[in-house]
Amino acid sequence: KFNLQENYDYYYNIDSKESSWVLPESFFVTIRNISCQDIIEEVTAHYICQNMWSASEDLLLRFQATSSGPILREEFEARKSFLGEQVGNVVKIQVWLFGDARKNYLSRLQYFKDHVRDIHVVFWLVGSENPPLTVIRKFVYLLDQSDLDFQEELEVARLREEVVTKIRANQQLEKDLNLMDIKIGLLVKNRITLEDVISHSKKLNKKKGGEMERLNNTDNQGIKSLSKERRKTLETYQQLFYLLQTNPLYLAKLIFQMPQNKSTKFMDTVIFTLYNYASNQREEFLLLKLFKAALEEEIKSKVDQVQEIVTGNPTVIKMVVSFNRGARGQNTLRQLLAPVVREIIEDKSLIINTNPVEVYKAWVNQLETQTGEASKLPYDVTTEQALTHPEVKNKLEASIENLRRVTDKVLISIISSLELLPYGLRYIAKVLKNSIHEKFPDASEDELLKIVGNLLYYRYMNPAIVAPDGFDIIDMTAGGQINSDQRRNLGSVAKVLQHAASNKLFEGENEHLSSMNNYLSETYQEFRKYFKEACNVLEPEEKFNMDKYTDLVTVSKPVIYISIEEIINTHSLLLEHQDVIAAEKSDSLNELLESLGEVPTVESFLGEGAVDPNDPNKENTLNQLSKTEISLYLTSKYDIGDGEAVDGRSLMIKTKKLIIDVIRNQPGNMLTEILETPATEQQELDHSKDMVSRALIDSRTPEEVKQGQPMMEDAHLPLEQKKRKIQRNLRTLEQTGHVSSKNKYQDILNEITKDIRNQRIHRKLRKAELARLQQTLNALNEKAAFYEEQINYYDTYIKTCLDNLKRKSIKLDGKAEPKGTKRAKPVRYTAAKLHEKGVLLGIDDLQTNQFKNVTFDIMATEDVGIFDVRSKFLGVEMEKVQLNIQDLLEMQYEGVAVMKMFDKVKVNVNLLIYLLNKKFYGK
Repeated sequence: KFNLQENYDYYYNIDSKESSWVLPESFFVTIRNISCQDIIEEVTAHYICQNMWSASEDLLLRFQATSSGPILREEFEARKSFLGEQVGNVVKIQVWLFGDARKNYLSRLQYFKDHVRDIHVVFWLVGSENPPLTVIRKFVYLLDQSDLDFQEELEVARLREEVVTKIRANQQLEKDLNLMDIKIGLLVKNRITLEDVISHSKKLNKKKGGEMERLNNTDNQGIKSLSKERRKTLETYQQLFYLLQTNPLYLAKLIFQMPQNKSTKFMDTVIFTLYNYASNQREEFLLLKLFKAALEEEIKSKVDQVQEIVTGNPTVIKMVVSFNRGARGQNTLRQLLAPVVREIIEDKSLIINTNPVEVYKAWVNQLETQTGEASKLPYDVTTEQALTHPEVKNKLEASIENLRRVTDKVLISIISSLELLPYGLRYIAKVLKNSIHEKFPDASEDELLKIVGNLLYYRYMNPAIVAPDGFDIIDMTAGGQINSDQRRNLGSVAKVLQHAASNKLFEGENEHLSSMNNYLSETYQEFRKYFKEACNVLEPEEKFNMDKYTDLVTVSKPVIYISIEEIINTHSLLLEHQDVIAAEKSDSLNELLESLGEVPTVESFLGEGAVDPNDPNKENTLNQLSKTEISLYLTSKYDIGDGEAVDGRSLMIKTKKLIIDVIRNQPGNMLTEILETPATEQQELDHSKDMVSRALIDSRTPEEVKQGQPMMEDAHLPLEQKKRKIQRNLRTLEQTGHVSSKNKYQDILNEITKDIRNQRIHRKLRKAELARLQQTLNALNEKAAFYEEQINYYDTYIKTCLDNLKRKSIKLDGKAEPKGTKRAKPVRYTAAKLHEKGVLLGIDDLQTNQFKNVTFDIMATEDVGIFDVRSKFLGVEMEKVQLNIQDLLEMQYEGVAVMKMFDKVKVNVNLLIYLLNKKFYGK
């Protein structure tokens, strides 16, 4: 109950939160109103009590200890007594634990004693330089390929195909989305282009729905189902692309025979396709060999001064950077830069503006906003004038301090993550440094490292810092973007790091930043160590444990996924530049090109019946079919043969396989002893069973992972014939210096040992490749999902346009115009009037004073955005042309200011668009 103004009673129920001015039933007072004096007395009493307890703290602690001590001592004695009673049980538990441990130890010791011989054999195999034949025989079974091996190879091939297909699909979607950006930008200028935007949107949605993937998987219509003659052509193309893939000099020379714009397109499509975007170790190894050969060729033939690598735009460097920014490289850049870039973007309080004029203008604007009066300070000033104001200097110093702090974070992220840098990029940096040093031996170490820094930092990392949204470094939602302040902050950091990486100080127009020069010099020393260490990498042969003979011993054939159009274009380019890239008549490339003959058309490549000759859209159908991707299983035309003059390495591979077959079935301590001892009937029988078993496994093996015929042709030979063949091969190998009879041919046994060791490594790497391919595919799917989100965003935008921009003069849905709708009337101008307006600039072979005799009639057609223009001279109709507003807008976008009509009339594009807008759309 509360009494208000000493006249009114107010009742409040503290449980139900109800209130009333009327006395409730069963009312009773639960709270007593207290006065100010009551409060003062209560608080004072609490304060006095608190002071009393504080003054007696020591006494209270002694009292507490005295009162609780007996209780604690009683609990301690009870616990001690309990443990004393359990001593016997504790001893039993300890005995059991120690006994169990001893039992396990003795079990392991016995196992070691039982297998000590096997352990020694493993040590012999792994650690010995010359392991004996008896040791090798125990482990040759590891070279057999199991069903699991074949399954994993097939899974790798499947994932690789998905990755390559997804990369190409994403690249096409990205191009179409960029075009959509342009079209929507043009739409903002001219509503009439909405129909074209809708058309492009439908195309995007079809691709989002999987049309591209269906197109890419039409092998049943393509070359895989062709006749015997075209199958032969297919095999020759497989041999051709194998030769191009494994001999990088051909493509390295071809790249520099084409104009740069054409070679760039060739690299972005055919070359990366040929190497499957380096989706496995073999293809990465071969692609790096191509990069190396091409870079050395470019430096040798096109670089005349050291600085040209920095100031120019070398083709190979551009190709290397483009590759390492691809699907795999983006993950690396994300790991390297995403955390620190995201931190910069998310720091809303971070302001970095090192432009004194901009800082000055922002300060003046702030003054006017605060005072509400126009500032008497001039708005347009020079850098020197802006710096005369202490406020500007203070803001600039604060920005520089922020810049140094943030730059340090990015620098530490880069320097501490050297291992994240792609191996391929580091290797090319090493090749670049060595090649420049070889051509310019007088170049200093600093100059060489600056060139390495130009590749690693400026070309690879810098753009990703400046525009992280453009390089997929950070996740952006559809329609989201980085604001101007965030962009300026990132640009400022990138600028400082760029200066530091090239050891360039702030001078001249950047003199106001000279206080950072010491920081730049210190940062350069950090970068210098980083660039030097980045070049310290193994050669690809050591890194991937591969050489040019690796294909002869791998389980599966190499496979690429390439479109018919790319096959035909590559064939055409090879023929066009054949004299340069294969100058010798005996060159293998010349033989293959001669077998293929002239460049086929898409129709002849696919064969009769692929396209209906009466199809009115035959050209479009062929164009669509040319994008069809087929899988080529690459094979070498020049496999190993017995009668060939080989270099020894190839013959050794065949001989090793024969030796493995022999030592499996015939005992002996020395290879020479086995070869000289005749095989028994039982040994021949066992060997025959082994070969039958192998043939059965081979028959179940999918075609794409079968070994080549030359590797299997000796399998059916009897044991004795294999031994005689081994002896002949060993004599040949001894003549080439690969083996020696003096050490009982131990060299070839050591090679077999190496194969056994490498087989385990290969299986381990294959599992890692499976995981990496799956990770890459997941990343590509995420990117595709982002593109789909953008497509949906554009769909929403276009629907809004349809709702808001409908005009009677525009047929948005292509339906007939409703009755009563009037079409815009034709517009007539004389040439003189158009010249006066600035639309017409001139007419060939006609003087200005004759322009009054020429008239132009402009009429809108039934097709949206299409206009008929008729010209008349002295009333006589001369010619008619059609104008497409979309074409005009494209010209305007590309910066084309003047165009010709009727091949002789020059018009201003911008003013012509303005005229059409004004007369036909009221804009």
